[in-house]
Amino acid sequence: MKKLLLLLAFPILWSCEGDRGPMGPPGLDGTNILGQTFEYENVDFNYDFNANLFTRILDIPPEIAIEPSDAILVYRLEVQNVNGNSVETWSLIPQNFFLPEGTIQYVYNHTDLDVELLIDGNFDLSNLDFGFTDNQVFRFVVLPSDFANDPKKDLSTYNQLTQALESEKLSLKEF
Repeated sequence: MKKLLLLLAFPILWSCEGDRGPMGPPGLDGTNILGQTFEYENVDFNYDFNANLFTRILDIPPEIAIEPSDAILVYRLEVQNVNGNSVETWSLIPQNFFLPEGTIQYVYNHTDLDVELLIDGNFDLSNLDFGFTDNQVFRFVVLPSDFANDPKKDLSTYNQLTQALESEKLSLKEF
């Protein structure tokens, strides 16, 4: 009886013939993952008296894989009151603020291990309002540089970035 079952199963095992069909789309639900994102909350800057600027170095989480050609975009959270409702707005850095004392600018630079955030200005920053230096929230997006540097894409807010990704059926992996 076992031999009969084996003989009957043998043609089934070898009955798959012909060319391999087309590969299905990669990703989840037809969406490709293009980049990665992570956030830091409650970021407090440190004032450097000698340089007259605020700095903060944040480590890139080890699970974030960065290629040498990747771009890192940094967005700063601002919560605005619109008709009595709190609305979150993510603005791309560099970001300027024109104050009565002068101008400040959030800027950054990065390695494959960390991101340095800076607040620079054209006046004495030692008395800068804590609203600019304490309890800040930043979102970091790691993207291939060809996507990040495409002049046809407006990535100036996080919302516009996600719309650009969605239009190409792409998404970000969040950590």
